[in-house]
Amino acid sequence: MSWQAYVDTSLLQSGNVDKAAIYKVDGSQVWAASAGFSVAPAEMTEVVNAYKDSSQVFANGLHVAGERYVVIKADDRSLYGKKGKEGLVIVKTKQTLLFTHYPEGVNPGSAANTVEVLADYLIGVGY
Repeated sequence: MSWQAYVDTSLLQSGNVDKAAIYKVDGSQVWAASAGFSVAPAEMTEVVNAYKDSSQVFANGLHVAGERYVVIKADDRSLYGKKGKEGLVIVKTKQTLLFTHYPEGVNPGSAANTVEVLADYLIGVGY
């Protein structure tokens, strides 16, 4: 399956996320993305650094696609953010960063589960 197919089929078609992108784990390359969803270089640096030290994102929030999110979870695998009733789920695998956004009306747990399940699959196949 192509990287774009993971975005389109595994993430967007779930109905639990409305925007998604897959980047190389160091943030240097976008491998696939939904239309109009991108992470600026400064935002990518913030995300990559959050995996090393989450204290800054807990204090200052996380910025993705021009929006600021309050961080509610940050560990060595997952970053979750909220902005009102919408949110962000970012999950790190061995070789990728899965970025997703869920809109108002979607259960945050359902969105997180969709992304975490794909991450588990990718880790299982070496990515």
